[in-house]
Amino acid sequence: MDGCWPYHGPVHDLPKGVLRYIRRHSLLHAGDRIGVAVSGGADSVALLRALLELRSELGVVLSVIHFNHKLRKAESDTDEQFVAGLAHQHRLEFHGGVGDVREHAAKHHLSIEAAARSLRYAYFRQLLAGGKLTRVATAHTLDDQAETVLLRMIRGAGTRGLAGIYPTMRVGANSIVRPMLATNRKDVLGYLSEIKQDWCEDRSNRDLRFARNRIRHGILPRLERHVNPSVRETLAESAEIARAEEDYWGGLLAPILPALWTSSELEGHLKLAELAEQPLAFQRRILRAACETIGVCLDFKHVEELRALADPEGPTSVALPAGLIAKRHKNSLRIAKASREEKVDYEYPISIPGEISVAQTGTCIRIRVVQVTRNQGYNPDRLLDRESIGPQLTIRNWHAGDRFSLPHTKSLKKVKELLQERHITGEERKLWPVATNGADIVWIRGFPSPAKLRPREDAREAVLIEEV
Repeated sequence: MDGCWPYHGPVHDLPKGVLRYIRRHSLLHAGDRIGVAVSGGADSVALLRALLELRSELGVVLSVIHFNHKLRKAESDTDEQFVAGLAHQHRLEFHGGVGDVREHAAKHHLSIEAAARSLRYAYFRQLLAGGKLTRVATAHTLDDQAETVLLRMIRGAGTRGLAGIYPTMRVGANSIVRPMLATNRKDVLGYLSEIKQDWCEDRSNRDLRFARNRIRHGILPRLERHVNPSVRETLAESAEIARAEEDYWGGLLAPILPALWTSSELEGHLKLAELAEQPLAFQRRILRAACETIGVCLDFKHVEELRALADPEGPTSVALPAGLIAKRHKNSLRIAKASREEKVDYEYPISIPGEISVAQTGTCIRIRVVQVTRNQGYNPDRLLDRESIGPQLTIRNWHAGDRFSLPHTKSLKKVKELLQERHITGEERKLWPVATNGADIVWIRGFPSPAKLRPREDAREAVLIEEV
């Protein structure tokens, strides 16, 4: 049910738990000016009410932050009005931000979720940099932590990924803090019932097209019923362990990295002989940390490809995310932007359904088989007929001479011309991904599906290709 409504459930003393977590992790200090990020949902409203109860004891000044993503039209505006009213009711300053998430997603080739988070956190950083706030508090809960850890585990992650959501994220001299990471959602609802506080329900939280919602409403409840009733707490504890491991290894790595790795804004060099002397776990951490100094985050696959370059009998170069290329030169590994002369072509087979990481674009291509119904919720311009393509496609960058069929056109058009019309230039154009079925291009990032490959009227299933 949409709209703002109360919940009547069990009674819990949530503020005391939040206070213990704040003190345990030193999240807030007397004199802090805290902007509480309130979406209008149950978690964020509970955080605001808890901090209102605790502000005298903590010695902090509170204000309210709301970012309107404009994704649900009138409902988004209703949420904003509700949060502004909440701020006014408690005589708190209100900071309101707004952004076009769909435009941002299209421009930067992000999923809607990633684009929303990007804009929201950019607004948080803006407020912190402006000097009015020293902390932004977000309402991530123990349930959010469990969902994050499980999602990353399924998709593939090292200990850093399994560390999940951190209690603190530094932003210059200030920080974004998560005081409710030890609080479960049942306690949130019980607390709001106890204090008779309304909240707004976002219907997109039930949309099973989003992986997190499938984890939240399907996978975790089944794990609770059939495997471990405390699975959420167990996953959150695993995140605590992983964070401690990361902190420990990070401390050991700090004095070693400068002796092996030197970098500038344009490139970096790593001593391969010294790298080979380190234990395997340390080699992986060194490579990952080295690339992070030049703004590139590597997954396990990339790290292993870099390790393979140290083998004299192995490859001599490998493509990395963000248009970087790594090359072995004698006893040194050089990582820099690929020059115009260097080959950056890529080609990956992918099953239907399936998912692959494309290092060259720094993104992930996901192919799903979706059910086609009258109220499917999917953009029909992006769907492909399930029976018109085989069990496997190939993801690659476009090549000179490639042609593609747009809807409502009888002839094929050169991909080069399509990209020029969109003003896509430089390295981005060179790496622009397409999907091929044999010799035919069936998908290009950002373009509608060919008319001849659209699902038939009686089709029950369709193929959806997404870049995330």
